Amino acid sequence: MAVYYRHWFTLPKTPTNWLALQTHLVAGVAVAALVVARVFWFFHSIQPDDPPGTRFEHLASHGMHRALYLFMIVMPISGYLGCGVAIEFMGLGDIPSFKDTGLFKSLGVAWETFEKPVDFVHKNSGAYLVWVLVLLHAGAALFHHYVKRDDVLRRMLP
Repeated sequence: MAVYYRHWFTLPKTPTNWLALQTHLVAGVAVAALVVARVFWFFHSIQPDDPPGTRFEHLASHGMHRALYLFMIVMPISGYLGCGVAIEFMGLGDIPSFKDTGLFKSLGVAWETFEKPVDFVHKNSGAYLVWVLVLLHAGAALFHHYVKRDDVLRRMLP
């Protein structure tokens, strides 16, 4: 939400704009860390059986989860790769921007050339596709709870 606040309610190159950007970047690092933990947990835990349903529902469910995981991985990576500033990590130190790393410099490409497609993926995916997936996922959970009256939504809770 910090990025929306930044774009809608702040002026460029102001302290408030910078704080909103840094909040967004720190949130991205936190999401990346949580996704790594979640993927590790997924591969090292017993997965419950699919709930009763049609073949289409199972395919849609698995496809949606794969898409959500893909975006939870792609968004932090593309955000970091396309960000041209260091991440001021809550007073614990800075995470250098990718453009300031030796890895980027070894690519031998101009920053503007590299940033443009990565930024396109991050901004367009975040602005459109991720929200569509989140709304579809929430809608499916509510459909199961209120229409099918099964325990799918309850199974998501600890």
